[in-house]
Amino acid sequence: MTLSKIAKLIKDGQPEQQVEVAGWVRTKRESKQAFAFLELNDGSSMTGLQVIVDDSVPGFADSIKAITTGASVRVVGVLKESPGKGQSIELHAAELTVLGTADAQTYPLQKKRHSFEFLREIAHLRPRTNTFGAIARVRNALCAAIHNFFQSRGFLYIHTPVITTSDCEGAGTMFQVTTLDLAKLAQVKTEIDYGQDFFGKQASLTVSGQLEAETFASSVGDCYTFGPTFRAENSNTTRHLAEFWMVEPEMPFYELNDNMDLAESFIRTILADVLAACPEDMEFFNLRIEKTILETLRNIIDNDFIRLPYTEAVEILLASGQEFEYPVSWGIDLQSEHERFLTEQHFKQPVILYDYPRSIKPFYMRCNEDGKTVRAMDVLVPRVGEIIGGSQREERLDVLTDRMAECGLEPEDYWWYLDLRRYGSVPHSGFGLGLERTLLLLTGMANIRDVIPFPRTPKNAEF
Repeated sequence: MTLSKIAKLIKDGQPEQQVEVAGWVRTKRESKQAFAFLELNDGSSMTGLQVIVDDSVPGFADSIKAITTGASVRVVGVLKESPGKGQSIELHAAELTVLGTADAQTYPLQKKRHSFEFLREIAHLRPRTNTFGAIARVRNALCAAIHNFFQSRGFLYIHTPVITTSDCEGAGTMFQVTTLDLAKLAQVKTEIDYGQDFFGKQASLTVSGQLEAETFASSVGDCYTFGPTFRAENSNTTRHLAEFWMVEPEMPFYELNDNMDLAESFIRTILADVLAACPEDMEFFNLRIEKTILETLRNIIDNDFIRLPYTEAVEILLASGQEFEYPVSWGIDLQSEHERFLTEQHFKQPVILYDYPRSIKPFYMRCNEDGKTVRAMDVLVPRVGEIIGGSQREERLDVLTDRMAECGLEPEDYWWYLDLRRYGSVPHSGFGLGLERTLLLLTGMANIRDVIPFPRTPKNAEF
């Protein structure tokens, strides 16, 4: 008999249907009348399946004695209508096999509330909890929605390298990749000869797949890359990770307004898709984590985004009378508190800011004619602040070369990127969306370490 998923049985299971299920025991209740109730969960849904086991089941006494919270079992039986509240069916066992026991004295996930800080210490077990099982399902649905959005619009999915020799952001906060013997180098205290390294030059983990994606956008058209990216910033905040996932589309013949149109449609579509795919999990987050999360998401999905130049945003912030931790002035990189003021208090809906000062943006963004700003855009949403950063890319070879010098970069290191401007250059645009930032928005979770399976942060690389 084929194993059935509990989620499907709860949704479509019929009385008198014979089924086989397997999963982990959430709770066990024994009766003096020689039967027991098990709540079984296989991770396919928030709700577990109630299993009734009586003494007619072979090996009943020994099996029930061995079963505790966290044990894994396989059950064959018949579905029956359930008289219990909140469930339409239950499974009456004919066969019960204990697959793996869990010592009740040491199993850390007992039936009580655990703090998120504690659960980070047992990240290998936390997906068994309601909260983290729901996060895993929502994360999966979000990834599927992202791929579906681009695939349905004819974008090509491109795999860009994880190991790179160029710094897309020009900030230098990259993890080095090397096969050199660091202990030996420390002993001899000699200057590092990267010519002896594996790649013959200094290499790092990528901070973005954008530059490589631009090569495909300049060849095969609309494309996107979706994978892990890395930042070696010593940021111990609730919004930063050293390893996180990014989706980055690149589109030829797109100017800034086209880019903003796509980004807005993208956000609204993927949020709506997740709400449709995970109603039970989203209701849980709305009930247990953040009571306004569904209202916030509906506001984003149902309303057009405000589009506002950076300069006007600064004027609004200065005139607000609000006391910010970080003072506002033209030329600063806006902080989360500024972004959230605009989206949560001033406009009460998402905002796309554009035309940022060139001094705070990377070299590849197209310069405006005013000489002070670039065609950058950031999509800001309530609760999270910036969720998308993007721009029209600089397609003019001379201007791009000047910008590299301005940012202290060597054009020779980007010779292939400059070739895209030498041979058939076109206006083009793109953006990046952080998957984990989007999950903070969707779930209402407060710490980004709780929406990725195994967080990588300063001094923390467990599991």
